[in-house]
Amino acid sequence: MGLDSHLQKLDSASENDLQAFDEAAGKPARATTASMQSLLAQYFESQAFDNRHFEPNTVHALSDPQSETRAIKPEDLIETLHVSEAAFVPLTPAAQPPKIESPKAEPLPHSPSSLIAQADWSASARELIDSLMKETERLNAQVEQLTLQLQAAQGQADNDVLTPTLNRRAFLREVHRCMADCRRYGEEACLIFLDMDGFKSINDSYGHAAGDAALIYVAETLNNSVREGDSVGRMGGDEFAILLRHADLKSSRIKAMKLEAELMMGTFEHAGLYLKAGGSFGVRAYAAQASAEAWVSEADAAMFLAKKASR
Repeated sequence: MGLDSHLQKLDSASENDLQAFDEAAGKPARATTASMQSLLAQYFESQAFDNRHFEPNTVHALSDPQSETRAIKPEDLIETLHVSEAAFVPLTPAAQPPKIESPKAEPLPHSPSSLIAQADWSASARELIDSLMKETERLNAQVEQLTLQLQAAQGQADNDVLTPTLNRRAFLREVHRCMADCRRYGEEACLIFLDMDGFKSINDSYGHAAGDAALIYVAETLNNSVREGDSVGRMGGDEFAILLRHADLKSSRIKAMKLEAELMMGTFEHAGLYLKAGGSFGVRAYAAQASAEAWVSEADAAMFLAKKASR
């Protein structure tokens, strides 16, 4: 008898016994824990397993998909185990599998270090690499030289050709930037316009070299009197302008008066002679002018009125 037949008989016998128990008690078919244990004990006593199919010291196993049991003797099992143990022989140290190491990072084939390190290249290849590296160094030096020349050209484009001041174009650019800051941040700023007095007489009496020396002297005096962030420009001929940032009209007028007094008391040296160069000043504060040229023109007009009043 197979295991499936025993299970079927167990299910059918349990149902019959439970129905008989419930009918005798006159109650609905309901089983308690105690009744179930009693019925199962009676069933296993009456339906004992056949000893012919389950002999002592015998291991039972399924031999085919139909779940038929076959007996395996302990001697056969031991012999099988001996064969299995002989099949698994531990590996000796020499037979151990090799360790897998992660690949090392190699330099890029076209990197400068790899190009220099290739000692097994042919002579023509190494000569080509050397020529390319020399050409690269030459081009880098040329780029650096051109950069310096560009910076010098930009400086020459912004600076006056004679005096250490900005030229008219660069000065108007600074005035335009200042006007933008005044509109955006509500800052104050003023322009001082200067026209030299007696410049024509210096040129006529001592020559143009003396006139150039007078222009340089006035420019240096103006540069030494302004703060960092202020700008001084030569507007043309003997006319100069000063841009004073963060300055109101009162302080700018005081600055103009000090500069006028300094030029009147000071002298410059030319050909062993000490000459004087004065000037007239006009001051104009920022008042939302339409353009930088318009602001400079207003300061020029203020200077003209101051010169006319002093005569």
